[in-house]
Amino acid sequence: MHSNAPAMPNPATCLCNNADMGSDLASADDLLVFLEVARSGRFTTAADALGINHTTVSRRVAALEKRLGGRVLARAAGGWELTPLGREAMQAAERLDAVLRELATEPGSSHVLDDVVRLSATDGFSAYIAAPAAARLRRRHAGLALEIVATTRRAMQHRSGLDIEIVVGEPQVHRAEAVRLSPYVLGLYASRDYLDAHPAPTSVGEVEQHGLVYFIDSMLQVDGLDVAREFLPSMREAVTSTNVFVHVEATRAGAGLGLLPCFMADRHDDLVRLLPGEVEVSLAYWLVTRPEASRRPAVAAVAAELHLAVRTMQDELMGRTAGTTTPGP
Repeated sequence: MHSNAPAMPNPATCLCNNADMGSDLASADDLLVFLEVARSGRFTTAADALGINHTTVSRRVAALEKRLGGRVLARAAGGWELTPLGREAMQAAERLDAVLRELATEPGSSHVLDDVVRLSATDGFSAYIAAPAAARLRRRHAGLALEIVATTRRAMQHRSGLDIEIVVGEPQVHRAEAVRLSPYVLGLYASRDYLDAHPAPTSVGEVEQHGLVYFIDSMLQVDGLDVAREFLPSMREAVTSTNVFVHVEATRAGAGLGLLPCFMADRHDDLVRLLPGEVEVSLAYWLVTRPEASRRPAVAAVAAELHLAVRTMQDELMGRTAGTTTPGP
């Protein structure tokens, strides 16, 4: 390729307007549009990513199905799922996409990641692990973008437009890969100012004299986090929220005793862990991906960076809490 040749556009957006020439082969454009739908699970998301309208996406997918003689997508609760024929078509589309991206790379240039990866994770994981990991990847691959959806919920059973899901507790998912990522430990905390004004509990029985800062019980979507009443059955609710940062700040402000993620609470010198040998909830973060997403180099790179990030944080916490039980992120 001549050095002053025009740069080749992103292959996912090379949408030809040529008339159908009557070939029995699947159109490359149709495959690339289908690939975006397969990755996101939604026609509208694919249309936004490609810069075209929803009708064009639908027409391209319909044309591909006509060429292949069967359905490549089936409607599901969370969007669209791949059929067996669709999974075969996606593998072909991924190979085509890889070839076009390779052709678009200047000779002699190093391999780069030019893609958008969509991730969902809990609030604390998003802020303290996913965001710094994204920044490190971006320094190496300026073309990589990471969309982070901060939410605390179960892994989605159907395609949701997400490439990676970080959930608390082992997920029960189909057609997806789940890998245990790191420990997730909850402990009971109070602020130093709160303990100056209230006697610190010396047993679980004494915590009922204090208010609890935790999740809103009726809105919890994760079974593993529904543990407050198991460990602390007599505590009255003080401040509850769907956001764990609210839990931390309410506890720091003296609203009551907070059942908090240790990797977040231990960052604050004004918080004191109470009854560590008696009140401890040990769960785990799990990383969930679908096979069609994990084959993409950018998704694999993000997953690897997240694994590295949690190992690094665990090492830092071990050094910070030497001689005590080490909480995981």
